[in-house]
Amino acid sequence: MSKLTKNQKIAAAKIEAGKMYTLKEATELVKEITMTKFEASVDIDVRLGVDPRKANQMVRGVVSLPCGTGKVVRVLCL
Repeated sequence: MSKLTKNQKIAAAKIEAGKMYTLKEATELVKEITMTKFEASVDIDVRLGVDPRKANQMVRGVVSLPCGTGKVVRVLCL
């Protein structure tokens, strides 16, 4: 089993096991414990209790990113 790094131990100490965080508390906690030098993404899993095999219970969504996809397009012409 691998050992926790210093930053992982600091982050683990700030998180209470078994506690249900509100969305606001969770976002503040993520901002507080992040150690990266770049803007990272966060994945959210939501249990909706629907059956995706049934046509009337399909769940789809679209999210507009504030800065597009973040990719820079470069074109080279010779």
